[in-house]
Amino acid sequence: MANQTSSSSALTGKLIGVGLVAGAAIGAVATARARGLTIPREAPDTIASWERVQAVATSMNRTDSLSMSERQSLNREYRDLVDRCLPLVASYMEVQIESPIERTFAVDRVDWINANIEGFQNLLAPLDDFLLDPGAKRTVWAAILGTINRQVVSSEMGLMLGYLSRRVLGQYDLALIGTESEGPGKLYFVQPNILQTEHLLGLPSDQFRLWLALHETTHVFQFEGFPWIRPHFRGLLYEYLEFLKSDIGELRGGLQSLKAIGARVRVNREDHKSWIESLMTPDQLTVFYRIQALMCIIEGYSNHVMNAVGRDLMPDYEKIAKRFEQRQRKKGRSDQFLAKLMGLDVKLEQYRLGEQFIDAIVAKRGRDVGLKLWSGPEMLPTMEEIKDPDRWLDRVAPQT
Repeated sequence: MANQTSSSSALTGKLIGVGLVAGAAIGAVATARARGLTIPREAPDTIASWERVQAVATSMNRTDSLSMSERQSLNREYRDLVDRCLPLVASYMEVQIESPIERTFAVDRVDWINANIEGFQNLLAPLDDFLLDPGAKRTVWAAILGTINRQVVSSEMGLMLGYLSRRVLGQYDLALIGTESEGPGKLYFVQPNILQTEHLLGLPSDQFRLWLALHETTHVFQFEGFPWIRPHFRGLLYEYLEFLKSDIGELRGGLQSLKAIGARVRVNREDHKSWIESLMTPDQLTVFYRIQALMCIIEGYSNHVMNAVGRDLMPDYEKIAKRFEQRQRKKGRSDQFLAKLMGLDVKLEQYRLGEQFIDAIVAKRGRDVGLKLWSGPEMLPTMEEIKDPDRWLDRVAPQT
């Protein structure tokens, strides 16, 4: 089933948040220079006010909270579903993992927001360290992230999280950066959104929730069954953040630096890149596309497994897939605009391209060739190979 965008890891949203910070910073430099703002005495010590982020996001989601008894009942339900999926995914992917049953939870929207704020804090912590650089305290960067501009960034992040919290159905939450990055991930099922989707699409809840559990359980196998993936992903993120810190540092160069960034944005937009991509240097784009390629495979393979296993498991599988896909196509203009603004159209592309790639290589060479993807980072396709699966097959599995 293509375009299952409502079930996702939080990582895309966090990368969008990084782009949002960069974009807000560039805009704030222009404002600061145009208005002749003075340098504040003290620069903030974090990239955003996380209290403000939380307040804005939760203000959009004060209803539909879960009671303790509901949580307990739903936890049992989703744990049973995940338990049912474990042997099926293990057989398809030919790998065993420690059971995530005790790390599976039904959550409401505020729960999801709180969990993801912590993830954002960990991801953006390297930028906080940059702010604490004594050499940056009395520069234009201090003005950029002065009280007013910091609150703008915080409000924008809060709005993004509040919006996403009303659309995400399930999530495998794995800390890739932070003090607890070696711990196992947690599985979240956002019950108010699941219930709403079932009602809107007229779906049988038992089958739809099993369908969703298959996708999320596959994520657990990907990250916990193949130990190289997490450090590889983490390394890409650190590399990307280092480029971003360097880029932000250039903003201290004054008007000339701002003009150079503006020129970069114009060139990138002429190449029809998304607004997030338009902010990036060529080096940043190289790393970003490697991250995108990995996420295409992670998300596309989860959909592939969900399809391969689900069709034999659920009598109404085709109906669920068809109605869910129709829902994606019939999004209103406001939703389409917000999806583009927040970079969620990039997420749609990840599902579509990744799933098409996996389906193509498995159809041509069988399931064993698809499993080669999990052998190591050298087996991962580039974005060019994802768009042309035969190129990947010729490289890693040439026919004799």
